[in-house]
Amino acid sequence: MSKLIEGIDFYYNEQGFMVLTEKFHLEKGFCCGNGCKHCPYDYEAVPEPRRSELLAAKNNIPD
Repeated sequence: MSKLIEGIDFYYNEQGFMVLTEKFHLEKGFCCGNGCKHCPYDYEAVPEPRRSELLAAKNNIPD
């Protein structure tokens, strides 16, 4: 894997945590199961019930 580029592969959120971008995840090629904010794979490797919670939040569906 090549060196990560800030602003393209990741950014830092208000709390100072590194957040990986959708571009990074697409290049990785699979869902890691951690529930990443920009997961383009609809959290397919995240176990239930967390997967449904993340999908609802992503689609702005109330619980």
